[in-house]
Amino acid sequence: MTQPTQTDTIWVTQPAYDRLQEELDHLRGDVRADITAKIASARDEGDLKENGGYHAAREEQGKTEARIRQLEDMLRRAEVGDKPADDGLVEAGMIVTIRFKGDSDTEQFLLGSRELLSMDSSVEIDVYSPTSPLGLAILGKKPGDTVSYEAPNGKSLTVEVVAAKPF
Repeated sequence: MTQPTQTDTIWVTQPAYDRLQEELDHLRGDVRADITAKIASARDEGDLKENGGYHAAREEQGKTEARIRQLEDMLRRAEVGDKPADDGLVEAGMIVTIRFKGDSDTEQFLLGSRELLSMDSSVEIDVYSPTSPLGLAILGKKPGDTVSYEAPNGKSLTVEVVAAKPF
């Protein structure tokens, strides 16, 4: 098994990590048991070809197992950290405001993991990974700094960091 690299890790707070672990435990326990019971009950009804309950339970089982694998992967790669300091420096866990060169409008996003948003479902904001081209370019910068980076499409883009506040 290979060790996670910087691009493999995801940053989460301890409460987010705990919530993900609770969800995983729930899916592995009660949810799996419930689906297994549904499948067994549907099997007892006979002909599986036209048994809607059986097929629905098997589909639910597939979705649950996929989510379990996703959670196991995220927790394996998670780097648990405290909320970043409110010092204006761009780092994971910050709401960052940027302005693209030549544009007067600003863009705001969370630099981190989508799982941070699940802590507060009322928040609707784009999420960029700290290991994305933009994320890597602005890490450690402060308001007023201008940086250039290569976008995935090969274009060189220049952005100004306008603000950075903890999420």
